[in-house]
Amino acid sequence: MNLIKNKKIAIVGGGPGGLTLARLLQMNGADVKIYERDLNKDARAKGATLDLHEESGLKALGEAGLISAFKANYRPGAELVRIIDKYATILTEDLATPEEEIGRPEIDRGPLQQLLLDSLQPGTVIWGSHFEALSQQDNGWKLSFKDGTSAFADLVIAADGANSKLRPYVTPIKPFYSGIMVVEGSVYHSETASPRMHKLLNGGKIFAFGDSKTLIVSSKGDGSLVFYTGVKTGEDWIKKSGINFSDKAQLLDWFKAEYEDWDPIWQELFENAAVPFVTRPIYCMPVDQTWEAQPNLTLLGDAAHLMPPFAGEGVNMAMLDALELSKCLLGDDFDNLQSAITDYEKDMRTRASEAAQESLDSGELLHSPGAISFMTNLGSPCDGPIS
Repeated sequence: MNLIKNKKIAIVGGGPGGLTLARLLQMNGADVKIYERDLNKDARAKGATLDLHEESGLKALGEAGLISAFKANYRPGAELVRIIDKYATILTEDLATPEEEIGRPEIDRGPLQQLLLDSLQPGTVIWGSHFEALSQQDNGWKLSFKDGTSAFADLVIAADGANSKLRPYVTPIKPFYSGIMVVEGSVYHSETASPRMHKLLNGGKIFAFGDSKTLIVSSKGDGSLVFYTGVKTGEDWIKKSGINFSDKAQLLDWFKAEYEDWDPIWQELFENAAVPFVTRPIYCMPVDQTWEAQPNLTLLGDAAHLMPPFAGEGVNMAMLDALELSKCLLGDDFDNLQSAITDYEKDMRTRASEAAQESLDSGELLHSPGAISFMTNLGSPCDGPIS
């Protein structure tokens, strides 16, 4: 029984999860639109490189018929990881894997977005659609947007990320602060702008640890690098710090004080970064969350199960959500949409709960005196702290 035949489907949010779901549904004849608040695909800077996992992100791309496109865009060698102490001493190094043996290949967010966009029917994404409100209309939903436009859908999927505006229509459960605060910065043309750091990075990732603090640096295929500091502090630190995050000198002063015993090489990142810096308090949904399924509204990705980035599961979980939801909607196992959504959400919450707990535990260990020992035994667990 095709539960979505002759139904209009609205996906709110054009991240990897929403795009993957749209592709999988369109392959089976579904009428799908994606409503994305960005004005175009290049409206926002893209964060760190992502590693896709065979059992989730790559599995979804395979089902979507996009493995060849992925292989044309991924970055062999970017899986190189260096574990470094605060004195810039390389402690361990996971060398780049031969191309035919790569288990968790890396791809930049921009190329991943583009290959997914290219796989969709023209006009699938309605750019500049900043979601504002949802109201019931007939047996479906009226979606209202900030520019005064609206749309109707029989089924709505919230894929609008960590600060989802649609989630409250499904559940009042809110995320909690994990205790870790991240400051993000980018250095463009790093080979010339920050040559020592560029050389140390060597086209891969750096995980630096000391004094229960972290500094993660990731190369990107466009010649830039992105970095993230990680410090355990209060949720109100951004306001209490008094820092102007568009003032490079203030950020450098903060870094010198907060990371006072760290080698001066790390200061290159702040001296050459673009402004403004981005602050990211790291949040997590309760690992035991549950709710009653609705008949024609559901969630995927961070909108459903926001978690810290310290186990590298964020984008992979979102793409696996898309795959599993598509199977429930397109299969013959359910008599109605609510039954399909109930089954999907039950399994999704179970998977996400395990990944979230792992992410929380990893975050604690990475911001502890035993971080280096933990990482040298584990390898690289992290995406960048961006959804």
